[in-house]
Amino acid sequence: MTSTVDPFNLPKRTASNDTEIDREALARLLIEIARNVDPDYRVRFEAVPSADPRMETLRQLLVGREISELSRVTQLLGEPEQLAAAVGDVLPNAAARASHAQLGEALAPAVERAVQRSIQRSPRTLTDILYPVFLPAIRKSIGEKIDQTFQSLNETLRHIFTWHGLKWRFEAWRTGASFSQVVLKHSLVYRIEHAFLIHRNSGLLIAHVTADNATSEDPQLISSMLSAIQDFVKDSFNEKEQSGLDTIRFGDLRLWSEVGPFATLVSVIRGNPPEELHDIVRDVLLRIHEESSQALEQFDGDGSQLASVEAQLQICVELKQDESHEGFPWLVAAVALLLLSLAGGWYFLSWQSAQRWQAYVSRWQGYVSRLEAQPGIIVAEQQVRDGQFYIAGLRDPLAADPQSLLAGTEVDPAQVHSQWQFYQSLEPEFVLKRLTASLAPPDSVRLSIANDRIVAEGEAPDTWINRARAAAQQLSAGGPVFDISGVRDVSPEVREAERWQAYVSRLETQPGIIVAEQKIRDGQFYIAGLRDPLGADPQSLLSGTQVDPARVHSQWQFYESLEPEFVLKRLTASLYPPDTVRLSIVNDRIVAEGEAPDTWIDRARAAARQLSAGGPEFDISKVRDVSPDARAAEHWQYYVSRLEAQPGIIVAQQTARGGHFYISGLRDPLAADPQSLLSGTQVDPARVHSQWQFYQSLDPKFVVKRLTASLSPPKTVQLSIVQGRIVAVGEAPAGWISRAQAAADQLSADGVVLDVSQLSEMNLAELNYLREAIQTTDIFFSSGKVVPGPEQTPVLDRLADQIKEFAEKARKSGVTARFMLTGHSDTTGRETANASISAARAETVRALLNKRGVSPELLLVRGAGTFEPLVPENSQAGSSTNRRVSITVNLD
Repeated sequence: MTSTVDPFNLPKRTASNDTEIDREALARLLIEIARNVDPDYRVRFEAVPSADPRMETLRQLLVGREISELSRVTQLLGEPEQLAAAVGDVLPNAAARASHAQLGEALAPAVERAVQRSIQRSPRTLTDILYPVFLPAIRKSIGEKIDQTFQSLNETLRHIFTWHGLKWRFEAWRTGASFSQVVLKHSLVYRIEHAFLIHRNSGLLIAHVTADNATSEDPQLISSMLSAIQDFVKDSFNEKEQSGLDTIRFGDLRLWSEVGPFATLVSVIRGNPPEELHDIVRDVLLRIHEESSQALEQFDGDGSQLASVEAQLQICVELKQDESHEGFPWLVAAVALLLLSLAGGWYFLSWQSAQRWQAYVSRWQGYVSRLEAQPGIIVAEQQVRDGQFYIAGLRDPLAADPQSLLAGTEVDPAQVHSQWQFYQSLEPEFVLKRLTASLAPPDSVRLSIANDRIVAEGEAPDTWINRARAAAQQLSAGGPVFDISGVRDVSPEVREAERWQAYVSRLETQPGIIVAEQKIRDGQFYIAGLRDPLGADPQSLLSGTQVDPARVHSQWQFYESLEPEFVLKRLTASLYPPDTVRLSIVNDRIVAEGEAPDTWIDRARAAARQLSAGGPEFDISKVRDVSPDARAAEHWQYYVSRLEAQPGIIVAQQTARGGHFYISGLRDPLAADPQSLLSGTQVDPARVHSQWQFYQSLDPKFVVKRLTASLSPPKTVQLSIVQGRIVAVGEAPAGWISRAQAAADQLSADGVVLDVSQLSEMNLAELNYLREAIQTTDIFFSSGKVVPGPEQTPVLDRLADQIKEFAEKARKSGVTARFMLTGHSDTTGRETANASISAARAETVRALLNKRGVSPELLLVRGAGTFEPLVPENSQAGSSTNRRVSITVNLD
C-alpha cells in the first residue's frame, strides 16, 4: 500500500508569543509517532532525524510484531492471486459455520445471476445436467399414467353394460367424479400383504411389516435375494446405476418397488391394484426419508434408530380393496343374442336355398353311381334338364331293375325318364345263372365262380356230364370258361369199386394187419392176410365204408406182430409193472422208467432177454432200485458230484461205511461251504464226516477276488477274465500299475496270467495343478453387495474355463468332479443378515458361472456367514478379504 502523504518538511523556528510550547519538538514527536504507526511513512521521514533513539527501541518492543503482521497483510492485499488463495482456504469453513438463512440470503443474488448468465450463454449445458434426473421420473410418470388409462378403459368396458355399471354411472353423476374413477373404485380387488424397507447401498433389510393372515419366509433372505436380483440385472445388462427394480409379477402376486435416496420400499401386493397406489406408496417412502434421512444414510445393519419406520410401513399393509360382486351383463347378452339371431336367420335362408339345389343334384348323382355299379347295366347317357332327369343305356334281363333302385335315393320317380336296350352280359354271374337254368344240375353238383371261371364240382350221371360238355363248347369265345373236370361219374360199378378200395386202404394202415391178397369177382369182394390177435377187428372196420358185409369174404391167419405197441401191450400184461414204473415207446424202443423192487427188476431183465431178435429193444436202465441202502448211496453220490463240480473244491477220497459217509480233500477259503451244499441232497448231515485242508485255488475267479481285495483297483480300472487269463484294462496312477505288475510277476510262477499291458498311466499332475488353481481362486464383494464388482469379471471368466477343463479331464479319468461354492461375509451387521448375504453371494456366483457355460449340476452352494473367515477381522484387510466366495473341489 502506497501512502499519499506529501513529503514533509519541518517548520522553521519562528517567534511566537506562546512561550510555553516548543513547536519544533512537537513536530518531531508527531513525525516519530507517524513513522511507528505506518511503516510507509518511514520512507517519507528518512531524512528527518529521530527525536530520540530510545523511541525506536521502544517501538520495536511494543509494536514490532504488529508492524510486521500489518506489513504482511498489506502485501497480501496488494497481490490478487495470493489474496484469492488465502480466501479459498478459509471460505469453505466459513460457509459451513455460517447460518443457513444468512448464507442463502447472501449467496442467492450472485447464484441467480450466475445461473441466469450460464443459461443465456449455453442452454444445452443445463439440459445435459437435468436430463438424467428428470427423464426417468417423466418416463415413469408417463408409463404409470398410460397403465392407469388402460386399466381404467379395461374396467370401464367390462362394466359399461351391466346393472352395476348403470348404478356406478348414477354415482359418478351424483358425486361429480368420472365414470372410470368410480368403476376402478368398485371393481379393483387388491391387498398389500408385505412391505419391505431395504437399504439401497448395502441391500440390508431395515424394516418389514406383514398384514394379518399373510404368510412369508425369512424376510432377511427375501431382502437379500431382491437385492441380488437387482444387482445381477444391472451387471448382466449394463443398466445405469440410478435405474432400479420396478415391478415383478408371480401369478396373483405383484412386487412394486419405489426407490428413494437411501432406501427402497418394496410392496408385495395380491390382486389387481390401481395405478394410483404408486402415489400412495411413494408418499409413504417420502415421509420416511423426511423423518429419518440421517439415520437411513448412516444405516449399518442396526435398526434401533429406525423404530418409527414400521409405523409408516403399517400404513401400506392396511391398504386393500374388498371384492365386489359383478352382475351378469344382461344388456350386452341381449344385444349380442339379437345380432346373432338376425345373422343366423339370414345365413340359414341362404344356406337352405343352396342346399335344396345341391340335394337335387347329389341325389341324382348318387342314383347314377348306383346304376353304374350294378353288373349287367351300362349307362350310356344321363343329364338334368328343366328339373327333370334323363338316362339311357343297356341292360341285361337278369340285372337289377333300374326302377327298383330308385328306392332310398329320395329321387322322385316321376321326374326320371329312362330308356334301356336289352342285351346279354358276359359277366360270370349272368352266365352262371343261364347255365343253371338250362342244365338243371343235380343236387350232387355245385356250380360256382372261381377266378372269373365257372367251375362244376361233385358227382353226376354220364348223361348230365355229356350235356355240360356241349354247353361249355357253345359258350361265346369272349365269355368265361366252363370247367367240368371236377365232376365225377357216379355209375354204380364205379362207386362200389371206390368204396372197396377205401376199405382195403383202411385195413392196410392198421397195425397188426397185413393184407396179402384182395380182388373183386362177380360183384363179390375177396381179401386174405395176417392179423395179430391184439389188432383191430377187420369186420368192425367195415362200418362207415358203405360196403355190404354180406358180399365180403375174408380169410385171416393169426400171428404175433413185432410192432412196438403190440409188444408193449404183451409186456404190460405179463410183467404187471407197479404204479411207480411207466412203460412207453421212445424211438421204436420200449423204455421203462421209475422205481421198483429188485424182484420186479429181475423179472423185467428176463423178459428183455426173451424178446425176439427182430422185435423192439426193452430198456430198463432207467428203473431205480428203491431199497433204502440204494437210495442213500444215490443221494451220497449226488452230493459228491455236486462237490466235485464246485470251483475251489478238490475231492481226494470219499467212502460209505457202516451207514456213515466219509469225505476228504482240499478247499479254497473263497469257495462254497461244503456243509451248505448238503441242502436238498437228502443226505443226513449227522452221518457225514468231512476233513478239508485249506489251499489257494488258482481258478481265475478266485484269483480275481484276491487281486481285488489286495490291490483295491480304482474305478477307472476293470479286472476281467478272458479265455482263462486275467486282464486289467483302464487308466491308473503309476504307483498302482507298479503294484499290479509285481502281482503279475508273482502269479506267473503259479501258472496264472495277469495281463497289465492294457493299463495306461493316469495323468494326475495336470489334474492336481488345475485343482490347486481352482481352490486358490476367490471372488470378492463390496460391503453389503451380493453381486461382485466389474473387476471380478476376468476372475470369473478364468474360473469358468478352469472348472470346465477340470470336469472334462476328471470325466475322462473315470471320476466325477463336484465344486462347492461357499459364500462368506464380514462381521458388519446382524448374524442372520450375514448368513443370508453369504448364501446369496454363493447363488450369484453359481448363476454367473452357469452363464459362462458351467453345468449347474456340477455346482453346489452353501452360506458360511462369518464363521469361516480367511483372515482375522481385526487385521488391516480383514473385512474386505472375508467378503468372498471360495471354491472347494471334490472327486467322486
